[in-house]
Amino acid sequence: MVDLKNPDTYAGGVPYAALAEMRGRGPVHWNPESDGAGFWAVLAHDEIVAVSRQPDLFSSAHENGGHRIFNENEVGLTGAGESAIGIPFISRDAPSHTQYRKFVMPALSPGRLEGIEARIAERVERLFAQVPLGETVDILPLLTVPLPLLTLAELLGVQPEMWGDLHRWTDAFVGEDDPDFRQSPEAMQAVLGEFMSFASALYEERRANPGPDIASLLANAQIRGEAVPLRDFIANLILALVGGNETTRNSINHSLIAFADNPDQWDMLCADPALLPGAVKEMVRFASPVIHMRRTAMRDTELGGETIRNGDKVVVFYPAGNRDPAIFADPDRFDITRPAKHHLAFGAGAHVCVGSRLAEMQLRLAFAEMARHVRSIEVVGEPARVRSNFINGFKRLEVKLLA
Repeated sequence: MVDLKNPDTYAGGVPYAALAEMRGRGPVHWNPESDGAGFWAVLAHDEIVAVSRQPDLFSSAHENGGHRIFNENEVGLTGAGESAIGIPFISRDAPSHTQYRKFVMPALSPGRLEGIEARIAERVERLFAQVPLGETVDILPLLTVPLPLLTLAELLGVQPEMWGDLHRWTDAFVGEDDPDFRQSPEAMQAVLGEFMSFASALYEERRANPGPDIASLLANAQIRGEAVPLRDFIANLILALVGGNETTRNSINHSLIAFADNPDQWDMLCADPALLPGAVKEMVRFASPVIHMRRTAMRDTELGGETIRNGDKVVVFYPAGNRDPAIFADPDRFDITRPAKHHLAFGAGAHVCVGSRLAEMQLRLAFAEMARHVRSIEVVGEPARVRSNFINGFKRLEVKLLA
């Protein structure tokens, strides 16, 4: 059995064959830990949904360990032992989690996104114009990294030129197992110091001069009648940066690879761009940019034929659920006509991603622009992957886009 906690397990990509073999033997498996008590790995779609839809039974609260495979209440939100960062709302249970979502949702409402769509389309066009067609290029710095970060900068109400800093900070936050992102404890503390200075100034400014942006909504939220403290604002800002950046970026990257491997699907999309709204759901299902989320059982229960004890760590693996043949026929096939609305790449239940509509919009607009100009997609060489058991992502992806 593979160790699903070991980042090296994912060095060559998600081990889908191993996950399928394990899931075929049962939906829930015990995974020992060399540095802990072990955890239950949940690999089947329906069991992942069951865990996600019972937050009273399966807690994501910080005091119970949080939402990551490590114990967030012991090593901090980013696993770096920080003390000045509070608790993000992804690591809270109801009612606090629900209250935070209500404050954030106006910035991501359909009406707000309708206004932003034209600006994202312009941004895509401007970025894509800088991609030299017919040449081998690393697509990350040209398109897939700046696109979601520029959108995020707009939503936060900060200068677009900040996207480079936002990129560097978010990679450090989620890259605890990648030496390129965490070169040393001292380097990580320096990155945290930069971010904390930025976040503290943003908090004070948005408290004094609030606007409709997400930073203002987070800075001025009232939870249980009390103002959000700076520590929790910083934690929620990290959550917004990671959630609004890493997933969209890597969904685009994985989809480029999928289209390169399945040129018939690219030909179909170019011939009929009206397929895009449904196609983006299949792109995200196939990509599964987030590998895991963790919960903690709050009482004894049964799941997938296994007895779960009060206090047990329960970790859901979205890539496994998104390739479950009980839900998706021929699940390893990339098919843009597949009705993939039940995918789990954005989570499920109370913690489903608040920015899923925005992520799908950016994928749709990015690939609509490419479909107008690109005849075929080639991946050149082996992509460089992030060493992580959390983010199914890339550090370099060289492609050749042929007109």
